[in-house]
Amino acid sequence: MSSATRSYERAYFATGCFWGAERRFWQLAGVVETSVGYMGGTTAQPTYEQVCTGKTGHAEMVEVAFDPSLISYQRLLVEFWTMHDPTSLNQQGGDIGTQYRSVIFTTTPQQFDEALESKAKYQSALSAQGMGEICSEIISAAGHEYWLAEEYHQKYLAKNPNGYDCHSSTGVAFPI
Repeated sequence: MSSATRSYERAYFATGCFWGAERRFWQLAGVVETSVGYMGGTTAQPTYEQVCTGKTGHAEMVEVAFDPSLISYQRLLVEFWTMHDPTSLNQQGGDIGTQYRSVIFTTTPQQFDEALESKAKYQSALSAQGMGEICSEIISAAGHEYWLAEEYHQKYLAKNPNGYDCHSSTGVAFPI
């Protein structure tokens, strides 16, 4: 099947700063494209400077286009849960503010159900380790526009290999 006829799905994840998250996703086999942008806010065509104020309501987001015949949405969810600390409200490491919140925007009812199920499964693993409650939001992407971030943010860590990755995790593996 040619890539022109192949069907790709899209997924949206916010795990704090989008630079490190984008790299984690683009390295997965079956992910065909990634970009970074802003989602979940009220300002049309927000800029990075506007989002950084915390007043637009947007989160720094990674859009992931993936081939479901090569990688499952479940595998993307495992990466999402373990690449950051989903128990940290509006903060990842030194990045603080609502733009750094943990959120999944789902594009289908199946994604929504899988995201909820994976959240419960990961919460069980975290609770067994004495960790707090997951505060990640799971929201339908319907009615929430994804705004592409400025070009210098796209594939930032490919352009700047020694750049700020900005992720902290719980250290708790996702139960398989």
